[in-house]
Amino acid sequence: MTSPQTRSTSRTTRDDERWSPRLWALLIVLSLALFLDGLDVSMVAVALPSIGTELGLSTATLQWVISGYVLGFGGFLLLGGRTADLLGRRRVFLVALGVFALASVIGGLVDSGALLVASRFVKGIAAAFTAPTGLSILTTTFAEGRQRNRALSVYTVFGASGFSSGLLFGGLLMSLGWRWTFFFGAPFALLALVAGFALIPKDRPGARGGYDLVGAATLTATMLLLVYTVVTAPETGWAHPITLASFAGVAALLSLFVWVERRVRFPLVRLGILRSGTLVRANVGAVALMGSFISFQFLLTLFLQQALQQSPLQMALSLLPAGLLVAFSAPFADRLIDRFGTPVLIVGGLVALSVGYLLFLRVEAEFSYLPMLLPTALLLGVGFALAFPAINVQATAGVADDEQGLAAGLVQTSAQVGGALVLAVTTAIIAVDHATGEGTGGGAAQMLDQFQPGLIFVTSVALAGVLVAVSPMFGRRARRQASRPASVVETEEPEPQTAGV
Repeated sequence: MTSPQTRSTSRTTRDDERWSPRLWALLIVLSLALFLDGLDVSMVAVALPSIGTELGLSTATLQWVISGYVLGFGGFLLLGGRTADLLGRRRVFLVALGVFALASVIGGLVDSGALLVASRFVKGIAAAFTAPTGLSILTTTFAEGRQRNRALSVYTVFGASGFSSGLLFGGLLMSLGWRWTFFFGAPFALLALVAGFALIPKDRPGARGGYDLVGAATLTATMLLLVYTVVTAPETGWAHPITLASFAGVAALLSLFVWVERRVRFPLVRLGILRSGTLVRANVGAVALMGSFISFQFLLTLFLQQALQQSPLQMALSLLPAGLLVAFSAPFADRLIDRFGTPVLIVGGLVALSVGYLLFLRVEAEFSYLPMLLPTALLLGVGFALAFPAINVQATAGVADDEQGLAAGLVQTSAQVGGALVLAVTTAIIAVDHATGEGTGGGAAQMLDQFQPGLIFVTSVALAGVLVAVSPMFGRRARRQASRPASVVETEEPEPQTAGV
């Protein structure tokens, strides 16, 4: 965290200022880019069975269609945020949007699984530059406090809506073919590019110094190798020398990264920023939220389409209530943050997700939507609507302007790499020994039995996020009680909570 003296005082908004149409238009452009990032992950999930059938890809290989994007996204986010701080946010944002649009078109044209994954990886890299750059443009445009909370609530609800409504869009587009789930984002990315060129003000680089190329290379290599090792370990063998050597390589690369960041003049990650407990808890919350949600969505997609033989549109409509709840929460997110504080909303959101996952464990082969899936869909919507905006507000609160790109990159890296890792572990847990001849193509009862350990793990990830989020609340209460005389009774007013406390 930085002292007030180190923060920039040049803001576009004041706490009591009304937003102009141009400012609203800028916020919509930034939000549209985040919406496309979230949409791309969940929309393509609907198309996985059709992609696998046409291109002859196994379930394990299909995971790379999602993981390739998430790896590119998560692996380069911190570099993307740092690049925005050094070269200027407007320039980086617009160039990355153009690459995103081009990769969308290429992904819809290829006929090879390897080329498809490669295009997804490039698209993820482009998103790694648009996401932290867009968030840092927002946080340096809207003053910290009520104005920024309001802007961030709109911005993050767009992102959450992308994740939650991607299934619906994907289901609708599947009537035209799976390739349209890749083409769909291109025209909207170009629209955001043109509008951003007109609306985003020209800026000067907000940070001094040069690139920490060694730090960027070691951190990116660490994350890529870690996810690759977890993804391939079930097939290679967890105790296989190659797997063990890969994990040792991850540890060595991470150690090298920390060593470099402590000695380089202009580090990619100022390690001191991690002393902020609120920032660290926000990043853990991002891992729990996105990791559990992406993994649950992956399992649910396979179950509904392969075991229950639902069409992509039927599956998408099954989760429509979640998307509607997230979309209609936009006008209230900033008010909830102002009233209750970010920690309470993060806890509430992750609890709602956990209960939703637990309820899905009741699903039986004789499937009925209303009692078995609708409660889960509603709880997923509530959980995302509460936690997603609060996590982003808490992760960037109190951070200096010249480190907004870093803070934005950290929380989005946690979300994307955490999502990839949890998905990889979930896939490893549900993997069936190939020698038995069993797979995910069996009946509903068999698939439910196979998926149950993965569902339990997904729930555990969300609950772990709850425990981390509530830990400072118990710590403060214990310290308060220890410092009071025995005669003091517990009737005092609770301390007011603010965003990021």
